Amino acid sequence: MPQKSKSGPLAGIKVLDLSRILAGPSSTQLLGDYGADVVKIERPGVGDDTRKWGPPYVKDVAGNDTSESAYYLAANRNKRSVAVDISTPEGAALVKALAVKADVLIENYKLGGLKKYGLDYAEICRINPKIIYCSITGFGQTGPNAHLPGYDLMAQGYGGIMSLTGEPAGAPMKVGVGIADIMCGMYAATAVLAALRHRDQTGEGQYIDVALVDSQIAWLINEGTNYLQSGKLPKRRGNGHPNIVPYQVFAARDGHLIVAVGNDSQFARFCEVIGMPDLAKNPDYTSNINRIENREALLPLIEAKMAMMDKQALLGAMKAANVPCGEVNNLKEVFGSEQVAARGMVVQMDHPHSPVRLIGNPVKFSKTPVTYRKAPPLCGADTDSVMKDWLGKG
Repeated sequence: MPQKSKSGPLAGIKVLDLSRILAGPSSTQLLGDYGADVVKIERPGVGDDTRKWGPPYVKDVAGNDTSESAYYLAANRNKRSVAVDISTPEGAALVKALAVKADVLIENYKLGGLKKYGLDYAEICRINPKIIYCSITGFGQTGPNAHLPGYDLMAQGYGGIMSLTGEPAGAPMKVGVGIADIMCGMYAATAVLAALRHRDQTGEGQYIDVALVDSQIAWLINEGTNYLQSGKLPKRRGNGHPNIVPYQVFAARDGHLIVAVGNDSQFARFCEVIGMPDLAKNPDYTSNINRIENREALLPLIEAKMAMMDKQALLGAMKAANVPCGEVNNLKEVFGSEQVAARGMVVQMDHPHSPVRLIGNPVKFSKTPVTYRKAPPLCGADTDSVMKDWLGKG
């Protein structure tokens, strides 16, 4: 049996992180989880804006709130923090010196925001032609909106996902977490990995331009292509699905559950479970195409029947009949489940104030597993060690 690596697949890769808030930090955290040495550049005495985005905050050993928010913890493990004022010539020069040693630089300043400090791609590429330089902005480096600021909520609104989310008669609704930020960070991380592969083959670094709005549009997926093919605006369907029926949340007598019927044979078995076998024989409902056309008649019949049934009994019967179904868990149920424990999706790390519990990385490598080496750092806590390790100072 081959030995598993304890250092991760990106061991030896140096990442200079000039990003704040969520999209950039989530991207660099992912690279850090994979073994990269990530150095986070922060404003002295202030740090990443999200450090103050609480409550809740990390507690100290006496149980008192500190200045480190749970929000900040979510995207900043496996990093070292260096406090540098890049607005000063000395600070900008220090970041340049670190950039010379870096394999990757990720930043999310507004368009042209780093040029005045001499930290834009043109300058960094001049001193380190092999660097992978990734810029994350709201609208990208080109186009009429390139100069506009970018925030997750604005990206969800501009990019269309809010028009698809919410109840049919309700207002457009954002997703419950900063999903545009998170997915933009994922696109950025995969782009960096692809660029590193290109550099391995050619020796060439390159510039990566990633936008919140572009990435949000990219994951409109089937609803986006539904519109592009038909020219018809999709409707908000709450928990329903535009192309599959029944595929949504239903209310049982004592709570909610999910039914995710994906084909006609599953629908027939589902009808047996809820005691309505004749529905599957009705020509209006026998095929998914027919069920989509007649959803307004079908769904109230199903809803009325399921509202009289017990949730756990329904789930048990559907699972036994091989009908796709599931729970609608709150976060206590999620993080308390045996499945989450078995998959290692909650990790505890030693933080300078007190131990903290974090969400684990979902990727399971067979030979180079994710490592949890360092809890989210205090602002500037690693300045001396980074100066020694990267620049040989001290």
